[in-house]
Amino acid sequence: MAKILILGAGIAGHTAAAHLRRKLSKEHEVLVVSPNRNYQWVPSNIWVGIGRMKSEEIIFPLEPLYKKKDIGFKQAKVISFHPEGDSTENKPYVLVEYVFGEKTGIQEKVNYDFLINSTGPKLAFELTEGLKPGSNKTYSVCTYDHAEHAWEGLHALIKQVKSTGKKAKILIGTGHPKATCQGAAFEYILNVEKELVKYGIRDKIEITWISNEYTLGDFGMDGMLLSYGDNVMKSSEMVEMVFTDRGIKWILGAGVSKVEDGLVYYENLEGEYKTEVFDFAMLIPSFSGHGFKAFDKDENDITGKLFKGFMIVDADYTAKPYEEWTVQDWPETYQNPSYANIFAPGIAFAPPHSISKPRKSKNGTDIFPSPPRTGMPSGITAKLVADNIIDSINNGAISLSHKGSMGNMGAACIASAGYGFTEGSGISITTFPIVPDYKRYEKTQGRDLKKTFGDIGLAGHWLKLTLHYAFIYKAKMKPFWWLIPE
Repeated sequence: MAKILILGAGIAGHTAAAHLRRKLSKEHEVLVVSPNRNYQWVPSNIWVGIGRMKSEEIIFPLEPLYKKKDIGFKQAKVISFHPEGDSTENKPYVLVEYVFGEKTGIQEKVNYDFLINSTGPKLAFELTEGLKPGSNKTYSVCTYDHAEHAWEGLHALIKQVKSTGKKAKILIGTGHPKATCQGAAFEYILNVEKELVKYGIRDKIEITWISNEYTLGDFGMDGMLLSYGDNVMKSSEMVEMVFTDRGIKWILGAGVSKVEDGLVYYENLEGEYKTEVFDFAMLIPSFSGHGFKAFDKDENDITGKLFKGFMIVDADYTAKPYEEWTVQDWPETYQNPSYANIFAPGIAFAPPHSISKPRKSKNGTDIFPSPPRTGMPSGITAKLVADNIIDSINNGAISLSHKGSMGNMGAACIASAGYGFTEGSGISITTFPIVPDYKRYEKTQGRDLKKTFGDIGLAGHWLKLTLHYAFIYKAKMKPFWWLIPE
C-alpha cells in the first residue's frame, strides 16, 4: 500500500488527486491537505469581480466530494517538511497545523510515500507597502472573496459617478516590480471597461493600465508573434489595438513600490519616481514561495535542498546570462533532485529563469514580469506527475516516463473582454510553446505560428463561458470527467 500526500487543492493539487484516485486501486491512500475548504475555479474570479457571477457559481466544498470519491482531506496548513523522518521514525512526513474546527491550532505529523507539493504561490501583498485588498481603494481578484470585495468597491464607484456626474480614474495592472499574472489584470480591465459602457458612464471614467511589462502583451512570456486571421502580428500590436479601440491608457515598465489612499507610487525604467492618482485600483501582487522550512532526520535545516523560493525540481538553475538560457533549462518531470518521491507541479515549482528579458531601472531596480505557470500548465503538469507516481507504484520503482516541459508545451488563454450572451467578447490566444524556443523557431520569435494565434469576438466569450461550466463539471468529478482535457 502506498500513501500519496498532496499539499494544496487548487488546479494542480485537485487535478492530481482526481487522476490518482481514478487510476489507483483503493488499497492506496490519496490524502489532500489544504487550508482552504473550497475548490475555486480561479479563471472565473474575473466575472465575480464585475458582479456578473456570484462566488457560489465558481466554488464548491471539497470535503463532501472527497469523502464520496474516497480521497482523504485535512483542512490544515503546512508548517515544515521532513523528507527523511526524524529520530523517532524514518518515515518521511510533513508537519501540518489544523486551521478549522475543534482541532484548530493542533499540529500533526502526516506521513507519506509520495509527496506532491502543489501549494501554489503566496499572495505577497506585503511586499508592496500599502497594497492590501480592500484598503487604500485597492482591490484584488486573486481569490473569490477578494473578487467579491472588488465588485463592492467598483459598484460603489459606479453609483457615485452616476449620482454625482463627477469624473473618476481607474487603475488596473501589476502592483509590484516583478509581479506576474498580467493576463488576469488584462482580462479584468477589459471587463471593467465594458461594464462602464453598459452603465452609461464610460465617458466619465479614465481607465489606465499600469504594468511592469516592457511592451504591451508581454504577459511574462516575452510577448509573441501570432497569426491573426490572414495576417501575422505581434501580441503588443494586438493589445495596443484593443486598448486604443476602448480608450484605455497605459503606463509600461512601472515598478509599483507603495500605495496610499487613492495614490500609487512607482519607478520606471528611466529611474524616474512617479505617482498616479485613482479612485479604484486592482493591482496584482507579487507571487512568492510560502517560506517553508525543511529538516533532515537529525533536525538540521535542509531548506536549500527543497526550496529556492518555490520548490526545486529537475530544472537547470545554473546562473548564466539571459542570452544563454534555453528551453532545455525547464523541468520535465517536476521531481525534486534530492528526494525522488517529492514532486512540485504548477506554480509550486521554482522556474529556472525569467521568460521575459530581465530589465533594471537606471537605479538598479528589477522591473520585469516573473514567469507565469497558472491555468493550463498547472493542470498538465499535475496530471503527468500523477501518472508518474501511478507508474512508480505499479512498477515498484520510480518511473518518470511521462514528461512535459513548458518549452514543448502549448497553452490556450481565453480572456473575457465583456460579459453578455449577444454583446460579450473574448480574446482567444493559443501559444506554442509557452517558453519560446528561439533555436527551433528562429524566424518567428520562438513560437510555431501554426499553433500560436489570436482572435477577438463573441465566439471567444461563448468559449470562455463554456469552459467555465466544463471545468466546474470536471472538478466535481462528474461522469466521464477525465475526457475533458487539462
